[in-house]
Formats: sequence, C-alpha cells, structure tokens
Amino acid sequence: MSEFTRITVLGTGVLGSQIAYQTAFSGFDVVAYDIDDAALDAARQRFTKLADLYAKDVAGGGDGKAEEALGRITYSSDLAEAVADADLVIEAVPEKLEIKQETYEKLAAAAPERTVFATNSSTLLPSSLVEFTGRPAKFLALHFANKVWQFNTAEVMGTEKTDPEVFRSVVRFAEEIGMVPIEIHKEKAGYVLNSLLVPFLQAASQLYAQGIADPETVDKTWRIGTGAPAGPFEIYDVVGLTTAYNISAASPDPAQQEFARILKERFIDQGKLGVATGEGFYKYPRE
Repeated sequence: MSEFTRITVLGTGVLGSQIAYQTAFSGFDVVAYDIDDAALDAARQRFTKLADLYAKDVAGGGDGKAEEALGRITYSSDLAEAVADADLVIEAVPEKLEIKQETYEKLAAAAPERTVFATNSSTLLPSSLVEFTGRPAKFLALHFANKVWQFNTAEVMGTEKTDPEVFRSVVRFAEEIGMVPIEIHKEKAGYVLNSLLVPFLQAASQLYAQGIADPETVDKTWRIGTGAPAGPFEIYDVVGLTTAYNISAASPDPAQQEFARILKERFIDQGKLGVATGEGFYKYPRE
C-alpha cells in the first residue's frame, strides 16, 4: 500500500479536478482546495460531471463506485485547513511562476513536516520552485495528461535534491491511482510528453497566426495525413486556451507572443476558453 493516505489537490480547474476525482475513485480521501467558494462550487459541478462520465465509460465505474468517489472528496478554501493532515499535496494552480512560488511559500508554512509536495506544472522545472517549498528532499513533479482516466500517464521528475525514496513513493502512488508512471531521471522542461507535444502545437499556432491556414484546415490535414484522432487545435481546446495563452505569453519567441495576443483578443476576452466553456476554436458538444 501507498505511504500516502490523505491527499490534498491544490487547484480545481480542468486537470486539478480530474486528478482529485481519479484519486478519490481509486479509494483515497481527498481534500480539494481552491481560492474561494465560487471556485469550489465550479469544482463540485466538474466532479459531478466526472462521476457521470466514469459511471458510463470507465471500467469499474458502475454499481455506485463513481458516486462513492464523490463522498471521499471534501472541499476547502482555507489553505492551512486543506493541508493540515496531508501526506501528499499535488499542486495544480495556474501555470505562472510567481503564483506557484507564492503558493509554495504559504504551503511550506502550513503543511506538516512529513508532507510531500508534488507539482503538476507542465512547463516549469521543479528546480524553479524547490527553494520555495521549505523541503527540497520532499518535493518533485508529478505531471498528468488531460483526460487522466484515458491518457493515464503520470510523469515523475525530481530535482537533484529529491530524496530517492520519496521519488519511489510517488511512483508507487501513481500506480495505485491507475496511472502508468513515467520515470524521468534528469530535469527536462516539458518532461517527455510535452517535449513532444508543445513544439507540435506551436508549429500549428504559427500556421494560424501567420494566416497560412485556419484551425479547421490544419486539424483536417493532420488527421488525414497521420491517422491521428485529433488535430492540434482540437487538442488546444481540450487543454484549455488559458493554459495555452500562459505558455505562449511567457515565451521569448515573437511568433508565440503573437499567438498569445490572438488567443486573448479573439477567444479568452470573449469567454471562449475551450471545451470547459463550450467553445474555443470549436463549439461543444460537437456534432
């Protein structure tokens, strides 16, 4: 059995809510933390939708198990309360360095000394956060892919200061919640998955931003040419356009800065954030 029994997930956005629900579905008690009651109300709606999805489409989700998972989730907008008894904290707050660093400073002061911290950051190196955690040996990255019940990789990546036994413990935990651990033994921005995915998405974004082809044409070309089930702009909608914007806006590449501007003006400012809001590059549900 895992060394971790009480799990706290910080952030209940698209992926944070999936991580929390998958963990509860796997039999763990989970505290879902977010900054205010409005965010937690949105989280409850996400969890209810996930329970319905798991009951219909995920092995073992029927016969009440998906509904039972909801009973293992508690909610808190008080950080100290949320982590007071946590064995493992999985951080899934917005993909901005300053927000994450500030979160870890508060977390370090609030969590028990035994608690292990894991960041789900998709682009930031754990070494850029480690000094803010107050426990370098008990900090590492645990990165999930969107739609965790289907694309069930969990990339585990430490820093030079991570205790090897902590690393192994997190690998075991990932297995226990139904993930396939991907062990990464040297820090790499983007891990394995995003090292492959991000350049692919950025190439597509430049075709659009430069007026070479529209998203529908790019996606159709990719699907026909490779047999892939989804094109890059369909993937952007699943990931969420706010995350795409944060990554592109932080890039020194002028082409990515231009794509960030387009995302903000044409989509984010219009409330079109992707699948989560029913519209991004496409409208959802799609016929």
